[in-house]
Amino acid sequence: MTKLTITIRRLTTQDERSQFSSGDIELDRFFQRFAGQNQFRHYIGTTYIAEYQTQIAGYITVSSGEITAEHLATTLRKRLPEYPLPILRIARLAVDQAFQGQGIGKQLLKAMLELALQQREQSGCVGVVIDAKPQAISFYTQLGFTALEALSGELGSRPEPLPMFLPIQVIAKSVV
Repeated sequence: MTKLTITIRRLTTQDERSQFSSGDIELDRFFQRFAGQNQFRHYIGTTYIAEYQTQIAGYITVSSGEITAEHLATTLRKRLPEYPLPILRIARLAVDQAFQGQGIGKQLLKAMLELALQQREQSGCVGVVIDAKPQAISFYTQLGFTALEALSGELGSRPEPLPMFLPIQVIAKSVV
């Protein structure tokens, strides 16, 4: 299979999102109706798109966030202070059905891991938290993410998404 040459860039107000279809109505609805509002009006998240020629092949939405050391694995917890720690949160990731299975999701994720490294240098970042849907948990586990059990218990009876964490030290070694 040939790897597609894509461009990853920030969403603009001119980008046509109405035809995007990942097969998940919630992800599609968010991208088509709310990604722009969140980015351009409310400033609560930024969406990046993977563009192939003139088509949007996928998107990923990120925001800054915080986590306390008590939610992290014991080995990480020992070295960190007790106050809230800065993270990069990946809220949504989807690939259009026409481009699924071609590595677009991994390319988007890699770009955001690079963004986390930039955030580490510019304002601090101890890692990336992703809100993984049940069907994506094994994908993120293979990439080194681990479940944040304490946070997942706070979701109540709702089974999804599962917050997962990837430490910045792991990112620094894998993205290089």
